[in-house]
Amino acid sequence: MKKEALVIPFSKLRIEDVPIVGGKNASLGEMYSNLTKKNIAIPNGFATTALAYNQFIKHNKIKNKIRQILKKHNVKNIKQLNIAGQLIRNLILKSKFPKEIEQEIIKHYKLLSKSYKTTNTDVAVRSSATAEDLPDASFAGQQETYLNIKGEKQLLIACKKCIASLFTNRAIFYRETKKFNHFDVALSIGIQKMVRSDKASSGVMFTIDTETGFKNAILINASLGLGENIVKGKVNPDEYIVFKQTLNNKKYTPILSKKIGNKKIKMIYNGNQVKDIKTTKTEQESIVLTNQEILTLAKWGKIIEDHYTKKRNKYTPMDIEWAKDGITKKLFIVQARPETVQSNKDLNKSIKYKLLQKGKIITTGSSVGNKIGQGKARIINNVKDISQIKTGEVLITPMTDPDWVPAMKKASAIVTNQGGRSCHAAIVSRELGIPCIVGTKDATTKIKNNQPITIDCASSEIGYVYNKLLKYNKQIINLKTIPKTKTQIMLNIGDPQTAFTYSSLPVKGVGLARLEFIINSHIQIHPLALIHFNKLKDKKTKQIIANITKDYKDKKEFFIDKLSQGVATIAAAFYPHDVIVRLSDFKSNEYANLIGGKQFEPIEHNPMLGWRGASRYYDKNYKNAFKLECLALKRARETIGLTNIKIMIPMCRTVEEGKKVLKEMKQNGLIQHKNNLQVYVMCELPSNVVLADQFLKIFDGFSIGSNDLTQTTLGLDRDSEIVSKLFNERNDAVKFMVSHAIKAAKKAKKKIGICGDAPSTYKEFATFLVKEGINSISLSPDAVIDTIKVVAKAEKN
Repeated sequence: MKKEALVIPFSKLRIEDVPIVGGKNASLGEMYSNLTKKNIAIPNGFATTALAYNQFIKHNKIKNKIRQILKKHNVKNIKQLNIAGQLIRNLILKSKFPKEIEQEIIKHYKLLSKSYKTTNTDVAVRSSATAEDLPDASFAGQQETYLNIKGEKQLLIACKKCIASLFTNRAIFYRETKKFNHFDVALSIGIQKMVRSDKASSGVMFTIDTETGFKNAILINASLGLGENIVKGKVNPDEYIVFKQTLNNKKYTPILSKKIGNKKIKMIYNGNQVKDIKTTKTEQESIVLTNQEILTLAKWGKIIEDHYTKKRNKYTPMDIEWAKDGITKKLFIVQARPETVQSNKDLNKSIKYKLLQKGKIITTGSSVGNKIGQGKARIINNVKDISQIKTGEVLITPMTDPDWVPAMKKASAIVTNQGGRSCHAAIVSRELGIPCIVGTKDATTKIKNNQPITIDCASSEIGYVYNKLLKYNKQIINLKTIPKTKTQIMLNIGDPQTAFTYSSLPVKGVGLARLEFIINSHIQIHPLALIHFNKLKDKKTKQIIANITKDYKDKKEFFIDKLSQGVATIAAAFYPHDVIVRLSDFKSNEYANLIGGKQFEPIEHNPMLGWRGASRYYDKNYKNAFKLECLALKRARETIGLTNIKIMIPMCRTVEEGKKVLKEMKQNGLIQHKNNLQVYVMCELPSNVVLADQFLKIFDGFSIGSNDLTQTTLGLDRDSEIVSKLFNERNDAVKFMVSHAIKAAKKAKKKIGICGDAPSTYKEFATFLVKEGINSISLSPDAVIDTIKVVAKAEKN
């Protein structure tokens, strides 16, 4: 009987054994017993049981002593908590193991060593509380882990330290807050074969996007050395995002993005202890994992998620720790537990935060939480000073670890200098439901103590700290009340950073993904400046480009890589629905504003009606830059596997011009109808409407651009303030054009949608489109819910 055992090997443990060995060790046993068969590498080990813990407490007669200490001290007072915690831990460390427990630990250690063909194998000694990792007990890192333990004597010392860690200050405070009886929780010790990640790398992996709850992404963080620096937020790690849906297709490499963190330190062994050392410049600038290693981990993560989903009979995304052994060069999974924040969200309820005012940005970092928070800044540099924080203040600190939780619970928001999206501050802030910005590098120096500030984590994956209290709006939407429509509702989007967030909206794909938005935010460099880098005339510009593209030997590859990742991220967010990507539609003055752009762009008096859209793509002065766009889209479709990407050509003035662009695309590997590639054209010029039947013979559909169609129909420059008052999409002439285009498309049996601003801005225009029989309406994100209601009403009438 397991309940009567003092020590149990991983091979005999299952997830049902949480009451006996805690969540961490039960999960290790579950995976070791079931998933090593599926070629997931998991180090072997064994665990002491709750019975062993209780016998230890009873043998040393310390239960009443612990009770008295807790009774004597008010542990909700941070200073009193420190005293109580230290007294209890000292009491445990002075105690001795009962002989039979000591013998069982040593016996299983010898068997483990023998299985790895050594006498005294290196092990990791991990704490696993029996109330740990439950839905209502999910705070990270309450107990301790001891690494690189070797030999029987050191092992027993580490085991006793693990027991003592059940009474760390943070664990005592947590149980008091949750109203758990301190003696209803026992401590199991996991002894696991050590992975020498101190000589390589380690990190964490989530099988769900931790910020948005997007289910089809796997997020991997990686840093050098032991993994504690990621969890404690002491380093800004690499971050990789992998798309789940095409992960098991051998044709594809579904890595959506790779961001290199600065990784300024790494944790290694120094004798029997660990220490942080500075990393070299090469280490800081190099990517930690290869593509193959990223995909291996992602596949393992998907297998683990599928196993637990089947086991629990409900969708169960996972929070996983991995390590790479620097000696064998092999990857291992060392821990896994169910993710407890995003997976428990009510999917029928959507809460949207939006700033209503502008302010001065003090600093930025990675956003956590999709919310807005504000209050007076409280700068605390050391955990011993956490009693200074008052309820409702914004905690500003270099980083946090589990000892900071009492202060974090009082904060309205958290901002740290260090850390990535899987560090302790990020994990706990999600659990507390407060916004957090990590990895700012300079928050504690840029922000002033007591300064009123606003924390915006709702706008994008970049978090902004503003210099005052700004007004904001909080909208709660019950998605169950949103009506279904026959007209396809799609989204206009340009920023990949918001794609996962907006994927929860009730839309059927993207009607307009603006390529120029991705170029402007993720690349910033004119493509011809990358192609002709050695011919750049301005030395300062050349140096700026060299710095931005330092990780790429081929500067053209920088453009292709960044653009393909941006497009793929948007396409993945809405997969398998169509994502219609409009080719770049910068005007010459906008292209000139890109880094290095002035050298390659003409000066036009009216760029709005000048060298833009289709006329660029086959032009000898730009076609080499257009080739980079094509190669990026080809990679997103054929390498990453997002075949739901469709392509749309803007500002196509003549049918002959359309044919030239299709020919240019074909030469660059984008062949219409091959691998289901559809090519649409923007209907935004009178010529598109008048010759609609001819355009629709060579293209797969129309998307009406109401902004440019209004401009060209009414003969006014929409950039001109002088005539702006005449700009009106609801003008009868514009509506005539729209109506004619819809009729022509329906006659040709081709798709027609609209991606212009008119239906997002004017309810009556949306109603007009429904009456005309348009197939799809693509909207700005903030207009989706209200416009769906308008469309549904129009369809009924």
